[in-house]
Amino acid sequence: MIGTTVTIGDIPVRLWSRDRSFSRLVRKRYANFVRSCSSDSAELIISLSPGHSPQADQELKVFYRDGTWYIQRGDFSAEWDMLSRRGTVSQPRSPYALDSLLRILHTLILAQQGGFLLHAASIIRHGRAFIFAGQSGAGKTTMCRLAPPDSVLLSDEISFVRPAAFGYYAFGTPFYGELAVPGKNTSAPLSAVYLLEHATENQIEELPSRLALTQFLRNVLLFAHDPETVGQVFSSALQLISRVPVRRLRFAPTPRVWETLEQVVCS
Repeated sequence: MIGTTVTIGDIPVRLWSRDRSFSRLVRKRYANFVRSCSSDSAELIISLSPGHSPQADQELKVFYRDGTWYIQRGDFSAEWDMLSRRGTVSQPRSPYALDSLLRILHTLILAQQGGFLLHAASIIRHGRAFIFAGQSGAGKTTMCRLAPPDSVLLSDEISFVRPAAFGYYAFGTPFYGELAVPGKNTSAPLSAVYLLEHATENQIEELPSRLALTQFLRNVLLFAHDPETVGQVFSSALQLISRVPVRRLRFAPTPRVWETLEQVVCS
């Protein structure tokens, strides 16, 4: 068995495969996130399915039974023991199934740690992280393209947030959108979450707590719908909005939007 440790958000997952060419594919796909093996790594044993890849658009099912998470989609089937942090997956040779499974596993792990995967872009400026949340077409990729050259891209599509001793941190992820560029494997304290909305002028709006909560939750990736996990995520979201500003950002697609953001940070 060949092991490759992929560490996203300081969570190492050791990926095991008997197929050397697939292991090389994994190391290439997650190159910036491959680290030496850690004693506290979670482990996932990958078995490659023969023949052509099944349909990935078949319904995703994520459910919990007797201490094990079961994750099934048209192109893969996995089991994950949350206590031992060990699992198995049967999937095609394509890395896309593994990409999807890793996102799901991280949402399950983060639900217990008070963190999130968000449908959001994230950028580091002057040592602080900014998150820009929104569904497709909201402007996540646009905000990344407009960012000053000395900015650090964490992700243009799927952002990783978890609590720390003081506040929250945003981490880079290998999960990307239109830019087709993985984020940097680094992190920074989270300055604010901005909910994107297209406009003709740049404007930042403070939101009441209830609206901030509901809008934030709309952008949380959550594949499991059992009451316990949903309750954990809801409680974690309440904690985050009490400690991190969640604001509406109405913006015009010009670099001046970053001037507006930095004026708020410096004020």
